[in-house]
Amino acid sequence: MAEIINMPRLSDTMEEGVVAKWLKKVGDKIEEGDILAEIETDKATMEFESFHEGTLLHIGVQEGDGAPVDTLLAIIGNEGEDISGLLNGSSNEAPKEETSNKEEATSSNESTPEAASVPEGVEVVKMPRLSDTMEEGTVATWIKKVGDDIEEGDILAEIETDKATMEFESFYSGKLLHIGIDEGGSAPVDSVLAVIGPEGTDVDAVLKAFASEGTAPKEEKTTSKEQPKKEEKKADTPNAKSTTSTNGRIFASPLAKKIAEEKGIDLSQVSGTGENGRIVKRDVEDFTPQTATTAAPSAESSQTQAQAAPVAAFVPVGEESVEQVKNSQMRKVIAKRLGESKFTAPHYYLTIEVDMSNAMASRKMINELPDTKVSFNDMVVKACAMALRKHPQVNTTWNDDVTIYNHHVSIGVAVAVDEGLVVPVLKFTDQMSLTQIGAQVKDLAGKARNKKITPAEMEGSTFTVSNLGMFGIQEFTSIINQPNSAILSVGAIIEKPVVKDGQIVVGNTMKVTLACDHRTVDGATGAQFLQTLRSYLENPVTMLA
Repeated sequence: MAEIINMPRLSDTMEEGVVAKWLKKVGDKIEEGDILAEIETDKATMEFESFHEGTLLHIGVQEGDGAPVDTLLAIIGNEGEDISGLLNGSSNEAPKEETSNKEEATSSNESTPEAASVPEGVEVVKMPRLSDTMEEGTVATWIKKVGDDIEEGDILAEIETDKATMEFESFYSGKLLHIGIDEGGSAPVDSVLAVIGPEGTDVDAVLKAFASEGTAPKEEKTTSKEQPKKEEKKADTPNAKSTTSTNGRIFASPLAKKIAEEKGIDLSQVSGTGENGRIVKRDVEDFTPQTATTAAPSAESSQTQAQAAPVAAFVPVGEESVEQVKNSQMRKVIAKRLGESKFTAPHYYLTIEVDMSNAMASRKMINELPDTKVSFNDMVVKACAMALRKHPQVNTTWNDDVTIYNHHVSIGVAVAVDEGLVVPVLKFTDQMSLTQIGAQVKDLAGKARNKKITPAEMEGSTFTVSNLGMFGIQEFTSIINQPNSAILSVGAIIEKPVVKDGQIVVGNTMKVTLACDHRTVDGATGAQFLQTLRSYLENPVTMLA
C-alpha cells in the first residue's frame, strides 16, 4: 500500500522546509534508509531519509520550492499502484459533478494533474523565504533582464525582506524568459518571481501549466507607484432661498424662531434639516449669513448694521493635503510582531535608578588602554548577561503547554535603522568580555544600517536591551521582543543632586526599566533581577570576577 511522506519538522522552530535537492526521482526504487532529498530548514540544510520501501511514485514539492511542515512531500508504494485517491485526498475537493456531459468532461480535465506540466528544462523561480519571519518580499532591483543568459550562482535580483535587502542568486542555468514581479513590486512568498529555461519557450504555456499543478502564478506587477492625491475641500454654498417656505410660511420650531430672533437671523435664508425640511435649533446655530442680504427699512437697517459690525475674527486659510507612503516590508513586520507581543503577552514594568559614578570612572580607565573602546551600553549588556545567569526565570520562553528555560544567554541589542528597528543578537553573551561585546555590537550595527546583516545574525535572542540614552531620553518602556520574556529599556545618565552619607552631593544616575511577561516572570523575580543588575553596574569590578 502506498505511503504518504510529509514535509518533516527537522528543527524545533521549523514551520516550512525548502527542497534544496532531490536525490531520487519518480520511478526509482527506494530502500529503507535511502536519502530522498536535501531539505533546507530555518537553521541548516539536512538530509532526509526514507522510512519506507518501494517505488517513488510522486514528488509533491519540486526542487527549490518551499512548503509548510506536514505538506505532501512524496508518495512511495508499489510500481504501477493507483495513487489518484491519495492525491485527491491531499488537495482540495474535486469540483461537483454537473448534469451537462460537457461541463463534466471539462471539470475532469481541470482536476487531472497530468493534463499540463511545466516543460523539462524550464524552471519557475518563486519568491524565496529569505528569513524565518518573511511573508512577503519586494524586488528592490533586478540585476538581470529578460533575455539575459543565466548561470547557476548568478545574482538575479536584490530582494527586500522584513529585515534586510539581500541578494538572491539563481540555482538554475538558461535564459531569463519572464519576470513576474517588477522593480518596486511586492508579492507573497512562493509567488512567481521569474521563469528560466531554453530560448523560445512559450512562457504563457509554462505559467498556465504551473497554475494547473496547483500553484497559481501570482504576477503582481507594480507599474508605477501611486501618486499621492490631494483632496480639495469645497465649501458648500448655502442656498439663497430656504426650501422650508410654502406660500410665504416658514416651518420652524419655536426654539429655532426664538434663537433666530435673538441673533437677528432671517429664517428665510436658513435651510432646515428637520422632518419635512423643518428648521430646528442646530440649523440656526450652524447658519452662516451671506455677505449680501436684502435691505430692510433704511433707519432700522443702518442701526442694526452699525451694532453688528464687530472686528472680523482671524480665520486661517490653507489647503488640506496628505501623502501616502508605501510601507516597507520591515515596517509591516515591525507593526505585526510588536502588535502580537503587546496584545498577547501581559506586560508589566519595573524601574530602578542606578548610581553610575563608579561605572563612569571604570569606563574612563578602560578606555585609556591602547586600542580599547567600551561604551556604557556595552557595560549594561555585560551586566544583563551575568544577571541572567543568576536569574534563569528571566531567561525563559513561554509556550502554551511548557515554559522553556534557555541554558544559554544570547542578548539582542536594538538598533535603529532608516526604515525601522532591527535586533542583532550577540550569541553566548555571558562568555564575552566588554571589549568583545563592544566590537561585535559595532560590527552588527554597521551591517544593519548598511542592510548587509543576515537573518542568522538576528535570530536566537533570549533577552533584549534597548538604549535611548544617547538621545537624552531619561526613562521609557519597551515592548517585549518575543519569544523573549523581558526587555530592558536604558535611559541617559543624568547629573543631579543625590544624598550620600547624609550629604547632598552631585551624582550621576541612570534609570532602567524592565518590561516583563507576567506569564513567565513574576514581580518579585523581576525585582531581584534588577537588584543584581544594579550591583554589577554600581560596582563594575565585580563583572570581572
